[in-house]
Amino acid sequence: MTTNLTTDSKHAPAFNAGASIPDTEANGPNGLSISAWQQARGVNTSKQIRLARLVHMRYQHPDLDTITTFLQDFGMHVVRRTDDRVWYCGYGVDQYVYYAQKGPKKFLGGTFEVETREDLLKAAKLDGASEVISLEDAPGGGSLVTVYDMEGQPINFIHGQEASEAGDMPEKLIVNYETDKPRKSKFQRFDEGPAAVHKLGHYGLCVTNFESQLDWYTRHFNFVPSDLLYVEGEGGTRKDVAVFARIDRGDEYVDHHTIFLSSNATTHIHHCSFEVHDFDTQQLGHQWLAKKGYKSVWGVGRHILGSQIFDYWWDTTGNMIEHYADGDQVNQSCPVGHLPAGNESLAVWGPEVPATFLN
Repeated sequence: MTTNLTTDSKHAPAFNAGASIPDTEANGPNGLSISAWQQARGVNTSKQIRLARLVHMRYQHPDLDTITTFLQDFGMHVVRRTDDRVWYCGYGVDQYVYYAQKGPKKFLGGTFEVETREDLLKAAKLDGASEVISLEDAPGGGSLVTVYDMEGQPINFIHGQEASEAGDMPEKLIVNYETDKPRKSKFQRFDEGPAAVHKLGHYGLCVTNFESQLDWYTRHFNFVPSDLLYVEGEGGTRKDVAVFARIDRGDEYVDHHTIFLSSNATTHIHHCSFEVHDFDTQQLGHQWLAKKGYKSVWGVGRHILGSQIFDYWWDTTGNMIEHYADGDQVNQSCPVGHLPAGNESLAVWGPEVPATFLN
């Protein structure tokens, strides 16, 4: 006997789905506010050095020709070069997004624009800080101070750099959905090549004393956590081991994170990350780098925290560098997220996370 089975289309099996949900729903309705988090830790915001934005990375490379070729294939172009220094820009408003100088492999720190000259001078008074250095040869000039955190990692501050005009923005593609098809009589076509970099988005550090480092960064500067990750201890206790932190600009919307700190057995730079236009741009950039024979670390995939589409690579000196697109934007109303740490919290789709990414 044959049995005819019918399916109610309104009660079909659950398929994957996506949604753009409010930050309060993603982080929980009872999430701690930024002001409450700062108050609980005794942070005095009136004493902080006020940062405006992250503007460029600084590295030392043994071979400037090789790293220049890589960074051009990655999506930057040279704005100025001398015998032992190179400055690279994207198409955004920054004079340059990456600075390289000749020498043994070394991380020279991320660089943040401060709000005022007074903030720069305040940074120069921190323990172990450099003097105020004039960047006479750098595009846009300005003055720089280098400070070292509790584990000796450099962080730079710049002020007085001349403004730069943004380059041409890539076209926003018209996208058709199943019942909403605005793209009519227009076909999607693409040119192969590197994924052009717009701006520097964030960088990550591995640290050996997470709590001390978290306190140092959030006490001295207007960094605040967007998300904290914890591990479970005995008796249900929670120990924070990582933070996605952003620059607090009050009601102004900013990137979900500008700096990432993660507990590790050693102190080192983990990666730096640059924004590109969209998903197609990123995929084409991944394809370009693969064809050139560079070594992929992880990607393409989509993160959970921050929501970015990610794509990590090794540069020719052995530093990790990332393309990202479609990151979250938050302001002071976003509650602090508090989530368990683990590989499953890193991505919602993409390749399995490799062991090399976690080291």
